[in-house]
Order: sequence, then C-alpha cells, then structure tokens
Amino acid sequence: MSRRRTFNVAATVLALAGAVTLAACTQFTQLMPAPPSLVEMLARPAEKALLAGLRAYDDALYTEAQRYFFDALNLNLASPKDRAAAHKHLAFIYCTSKRMAECEAQFRAALLADPSFTLSKSEAGHPKWGEVYKRTQP
Repeated sequence: MSRRRTFNVAATVLALAGAVTLAACTQFTQLMPAPPSLVEMLARPAEKALLAGLRAYDDALYTEAQRYFFDALNLNLASPKDRAAAHKHLAFIYCTSKRMAECEAQFRAALLADPSFTLSKSEAGHPKWGEVYKRTQP
C-alpha cells in the first residue's frame, strides 16, 4: 500500500472515530437532566430555609440563622453539599458560643452528610473551631 493511501485510510479512520465519539457525547448529554434552576431551588422549603440561614449568618444574626439551618435540615435538603453546609454553619455558631461538644457533633454530621466535606484553609485554621474540626477528620 502506498504512503498516500495509508494516510487516507488513517485519516478516514480518525474521522469516523471522531464522528462516533461526537455522536456518543451528544446522546449522553441529551440523556442528562438539566440542573434545577434557581427559581426551582427557591421554591423548595428546605433550600429556601438554607438561603435564609446563610443570609442571617452573614448578618451576624446567629440565633435566627441557627433556627433556619435546623429548619432546612428538618425539611430534608436535597443536596449532600447543602446538608453539609447547614451543619458546618451550625458548628461555627456552636464553637463561637463555646459549645464545643455540639460544634464537634455538627462537624461530624457534615462529614456524614457529604463525605467530601472539608473546610477551606482559612476556615480550618480559625482559632474558634479549627482544632475542633481537626479532631473530626479521618
């Protein structure tokens, strides 16, 4: 077989392989459901409570934030990451109010909710809860 013919065959095989791969990817993405919209998320009571809790926490309204986080958890947040975030913020609230056993329990609950849960580097080094968090790490 000539070099030119070998090149043409190889190019044709590569083109077909690319077309098959593209077709498979297109079919795969069509089978994947679209992520929920923000409007849909906020229509869910648990997610709405989590958002309210995060806002209250950011505004330093910790008693209110704690209530919202508990509401969100009791209303069954859909995402493991959201459940972990609610537990994380409860841990922060407990640690800052010197309720260390509850703080540790909330960090453990965050890990149970989402095994990939971690604090950011600055959060993990925080003087109020850093050591408590480190005790909960496997």
